Amino acid sequence: MPSIQPRRAGILIPVFALRTSEDLGIGDTGGVRQLIDWAAETSLGFVQFLPINATGGDSSPYNAISSVALDYLTLELTPAVIPELDDKFYHSITGILRADLLRQGSVEYPKVRRLKNTLLRRAFSQIELQPERLAKFEAFCVQEAGWLDDFCLFRVLMEEHGHEDWTNWREDLNTAAKARAWRDDAQADEIDHRILFHAYVQWLCFSQWREVRAYANGKGIKLMGDIPFGISWCSADVFFHPEQFDLEWSGGAPPETYFKDDYFVQRWGQNWGIPLYRWDVMEHGGFQWWRQRTQKLTEVFDIFRIDHVLGFYRIYSFPWRPQRNAEFCHLTDEEARLLTGDRLPHFIENDDDTPEHKATNLVQGDKYLRVILAAAGKAEVVAEDLGTVPDYVRPHLLSLDVPGFKVCQWENDSQGRVVMGGDYDNCAFTTYATHDHEPMKTLWDHRRHDSHSSDESDWARADKELRSLADFAGLRFTSGTDWPEYDSHIRRALLEALLTSNARFAAFMLTDLFGLEDRFNVPGIAADSNWSARLPMTVAEMRQAAPWKEESDWLKKTIKRAERAI
Repeated sequence: MPSIQPRRAGILIPVFALRTSEDLGIGDTGGVRQLIDWAAETSLGFVQFLPINATGGDSSPYNAISSVALDYLTLELTPAVIPELDDKFYHSITGILRADLLRQGSVEYPKVRRLKNTLLRRAFSQIELQPERLAKFEAFCVQEAGWLDDFCLFRVLMEEHGHEDWTNWREDLNTAAKARAWRDDAQADEIDHRILFHAYVQWLCFSQWREVRAYANGKGIKLMGDIPFGISWCSADVFFHPEQFDLEWSGGAPPETYFKDDYFVQRWGQNWGIPLYRWDVMEHGGFQWWRQRTQKLTEVFDIFRIDHVLGFYRIYSFPWRPQRNAEFCHLTDEEARLLTGDRLPHFIENDDDTPEHKATNLVQGDKYLRVILAAAGKAEVVAEDLGTVPDYVRPHLLSLDVPGFKVCQWENDSQGRVVMGGDYDNCAFTTYATHDHEPMKTLWDHRRHDSHSSDESDWARADKELRSLADFAGLRFTSGTDWPEYDSHIRRALLEALLTSNARFAAFMLTDLFGLEDRFNVPGIAADSNWSARLPMTVAEMRQAAPWKEESDWLKKTIKRAERAI
């Protein structure tokens, strides 16, 4: 049953978006440390990040190539932090590859990868000069062998082919058995050396992130991570353990009219391309894959969000991979059936169309979530339950004492009025937006524009959302009049209303504190602008320079007034 826990305030920011004066074109653990200092000074209780698992050519943190391995791009790479990285080489390479230019603007992933890979390979070549660190590295390899060996071999295979899509690898390397045989051939020593490099990188990742967590805890700050429901089709997990995944279907979400500019989503839904799980096989193995995934995450994070928790009850599934979405976009159901063997997208295992199906879905979701909660140990778990939410999900999450999401402007009572924050359960996580949504300023401005639309549905939706936001924040505007421009008064009223709610967790995008319009992801669009925006200021400037410090000081006072101070 739900418990009453202390109320805490937090901010969400992707690691890549952090900026420091010494970074290498992307946020890193050094920036996270500085953010922790700022958070402690500001009386925040937690800082929330997107997934930090290793990715391939796609920089989306939700398209990881491993359920365990961490992203080397998050590493702070300086001689002061990594003793085997010599100072002369560091300054030479960062000068040649123009780290000074990479620190400006958005993340340029190809250039950042080249720079960080160069530094990591140099450091690895010198590790034997550091006997104590070498011993710790070797111990890590032994302790983590259960997942580390396969992941590192997968990285070497990616190098061989230039990409992670193993379905298009060479015929002699496109299965786990063939890959392992290749490793054991006459070139074994050379391959093992390449594998060892990737193991070294993972040792650095886990070492740095464990140290960052300890640093945060010493400041009274909890780190919050994210565990996506799915794993990439093109991952080490699927390649080496295909028996645990159903590769006939791609998971996603049902049709949604909210995305009015994306016809495919309106017609068919969101096709994320994640393979489904063969739950029967996983259960036969004691759900070891999920236990390991969860336990490794809790080595870094004190709290974690389960992304798309609805998938544990039932998952909307497509009989084609996303690469074929355009082919199906404008087809009728009958035309689509001809191409899929008479199959159409639907919920697996069951839709929520009958009481029996609902009951079955609930039983299955309960079983799987209890596995994760047991593996999480003392870590706190939050469930992202947005989307088409069955009526049994929120009561079930409450019974498990797992806070679900409350996006303030979407929470309405039976009369269609916005639910006020004081009426929230303590067992809740409240926010205005996630990384997929518009920043608050942009949302307000767009709805304000739409409130003048000649399209009645656009006008009605805009007016309803603005009215919900205004009522939630206690802002009194004359009905039927022009909505005012977004300003500091509106921004602060919205943030204070969020913080004074009864929810256990209240969090907002760091960009919303400062009224910025940077957006980190636009769902359904493959664009370089996704996952690349960075803060315009350094973390140090947030603590010291106007106007950032003024807003930070205001936040500290507001958190204390809301009785959420650590």
